[in-house]
Amino acid sequence: MPRIWKFGDSVNTDDILPGKFAPFMAGEDLFQTFAFHYIRPEFAAEVQEGDVLIGGRNWGLGSSREYAPQALKKLRIGGIIAPSFARIHYRNLLNLGIPAFEADLTGVLHDGDEVSLDVESGRLTRGEEVFQLTPPPEFLREALREGSILAFYRKYQRFPGEQEADP
Repeated sequence: MPRIWKFGDSVNTDDILPGKFAPFMAGEDLFQTFAFHYIRPEFAAEVQEGDVLIGGRNWGLGSSREYAPQALKKLRIGGIIAPSFARIHYRNLLNLGIPAFEADLTGVLHDGDEVSLDVESGRLTRGEEVFQLTPPPEFLREALREGSILAFYRKYQRFPGEQEADP
């Protein structure tokens, strides 16, 4: 079952993936193994598909480098929940198909809590408790179902939410 990984305020892109482990430095096949290398060194080895990251305010500040969220995508995290996100990082997460929810659950969820996250409905469940998050709008759910906005575009030759062209 997916688990919670809890972080504090102002986690920056260098915390997520230090620049010295960028794909062109560490290799395209290995860079994700250095996610949170300095602040949670066990993370990359122990994270499981679907695990959910709980962050504090201003998650993802710093540079606009896309390889920080790419590392999280490669590790198959289920989503990130934080009270606020740095704008460019937030956009990078959504472009890559990583669900990002704005909510403050830092005081109620703990490292290792077992949860399930239903992205479509925005429901996070821990045991019998249900935390209702604002679900993504339909156009974003379309992209998330395909894996990313780019994957959606490649498949349908249009962006999510756009009307299909008449034949």
